[in-house]
Amino acid sequence: MVSLPAEVLEQLREDLARAVARVCPPHMADRRDDLVQTAMMRVMELQRREPDRGRLTSAYLYRVAYTALVDELRNVSRRREVQLEVVESLSEPPVASGDPEKAAGGSQIAQAVRDCLRKLVQDRRLAVTLYLQGHSVPESARLLGWDDKRTENLIYRGLAALRLCLSAKGFEP
Repeated sequence: MVSLPAEVLEQLREDLARAVARVCPPHMADRRDDLVQTAMMRVMELQRREPDRGRLTSAYLYRVAYTALVDELRNVSRRREVQLEVVESLSEPPVASGDPEKAAGGSQIAQAVRDCLRKLVQDRRLAVTLYLQGHSVPESARLLGWDDKRTENLIYRGLAALRLCLSAKGFEP
């Protein structure tokens, strides 16, 4: 593997940071460092594959930054990420207009689920929350840095505790 001098790597990082700053929308500002790191890895991979390649142009670095941004936007939409502060700031979950009785029932169920989730121990709460957001067991394990078996156990035990808590509150399936 080709290793570049520290000053060359630092200059490359600065150039990529400028390119990312040009393409990154304001709502993604908190992810700029991640985008620079992703772009840096792509450029380093190119250097590894093609050690004889000449100087990297600013147009190439801009293109690498842009593709890193597009990939991150796709990942965010695929993971259906929502910032925790946004969810916690909602007094009531959004509901579709129509049947007010159904909307009130949905609101009560949502509040009961939140209350029951708060009662779970942290590891179970994290695993169950990811599961309820639509993540599979392997995805949840990867996101939490745990092995699949532990994550699966935490999810299913957490769901059982959640069902018991909801039953005690009068919510049955």
